[in-house]
Amino acid sequence: MHTADGGSAQEHDVVDVRDVDHDEGFPQIPDPEDGVRWLAPTDVEQHLYRLSRRDHTYAYLRTLAAEGVYYPVWREDADAAGEDEFPMFTRERDGRLWVPVYTEGLLPRPHPDMVFEFANLARLARILPAEADVLMVNAGTPCQLLLAVDEEERDVWYELGCDLFEPDAFGDRVLTRRSGNGVPDLGPLLHGLACGAHLCYGNGDAWNTLHWHGTGYHNEIERLSEWWGVDSRADWLEIQERLLTRQVSPWYWDFVLAARDKLLLATPGIVEEAAWRDTVESTLRERLRRGGRDHRPGADAEFDAFVVELRGLVGKIMRYEARFRADGLLPPGGIVRTVAAWDVGRASKMARWGRGARYATEPEMYEAIERAGAGARAAYHSWEEFSAGYVLGRCLHFDEEEFGSWYTTVLEAHRALVTDPDSPWLTVPFLGGAVRGR
Repeated sequence: MHTADGGSAQEHDVVDVRDVDHDEGFPQIPDPEDGVRWLAPTDVEQHLYRLSRRDHTYAYLRTLAAEGVYYPVWREDADAAGEDEFPMFTRERDGRLWVPVYTEGLLPRPHPDMVFEFANLARLARILPAEADVLMVNAGTPCQLLLAVDEEERDVWYELGCDLFEPDAFGDRVLTRRSGNGVPDLGPLLHGLACGAHLCYGNGDAWNTLHWHGTGYHNEIERLSEWWGVDSRADWLEIQERLLTRQVSPWYWDFVLAARDKLLLATPGIVEEAAWRDTVESTLRERLRRGGRDHRPGADAEFDAFVVELRGLVGKIMRYEARFRADGLLPPGGIVRTVAAWDVGRASKMARWGRGARYATEPEMYEAIERAGAGARAAYHSWEEFSAGYVLGRCLHFDEEEFGSWYTTVLEAHRALVTDPDSPWLTVPFLGGAVRGR
């Protein structure tokens, strides 16, 4: 369901990342005053609020079955659990065992000692402790509901979960949190969060929340391991810095784009493909000469092959740009001047993924998100430019000129993000200061 553009995997190494201590282990949201409409974080909680007020318990349960829930676990227990063990935080009250669960929009600020795991309702019915008596859904909030737990009820949950839960249904949407103290005001943090909008759209994540739990604690750990080979805090620190400093994507992508900029500075207008290819080659050979090496053709077969590859990259970029213009991703005559957005956009999400896996502290996440926003503003003038750079980087990384799903899915994201009223690209000013010449 959730993707994270990257690659490779190793074994997980849990590291204790201590944070600023706080007591926000569970949400505490007071009921609205009489006559005041509660503004829930997302449409899901707004719907549950209405259902709970009308005692529509079965409809409430069907919503949970479609959405899934998050259950709290002491982090120490979560880290120690085996593959078939599912520890949960429970409370004993009045001789009964109560188990709290929450919908995603109500999850609190990540706590250093408490994590949240995700389960659909069918799975929850099977892993809930046998001695559980009461399921507390969204306790401490205006849309809370208490459900008695027995075998018959578990069977209902299981059947509803099997019928209604579709993991793929959560992707390809613009999701914006409307309330909650995890949503920053306009400023560097919000701009940095908006830089991850492509991935947020594809995964169906709320783009503007700092209270990041993602797909649940262990799923976030597995996401980073599977897609990025990140299995420790040290791994996360390294890849986060490399993304922020644009060292993950091959350097020569922007080198080739810069060669065209060089020509445009000299003679503004349309750059011919042959002139662009020749400038790429002459600049490469001049670099070799300055390094004291024989730069002449035939002197180094490996280098000559690299020159041929980069000359070919010119044509590949031009063909992608032509398709981008045809699809409205670029304006008529528009070009991509840098693929910085490909690393910067992923850096914005990497900060949150690292937080969800508890590799990153809260201050580190904040700093990385702000740096991602600053990197975007330094490289581009608008969200549309940023998006075209991101799409080209993704295509050069994955698509191989097939114009397949690696392209069509991100094109869909771009179109939604430039038109949806809730999109950050229509609500967060870009205020870019890109430098055209390099």
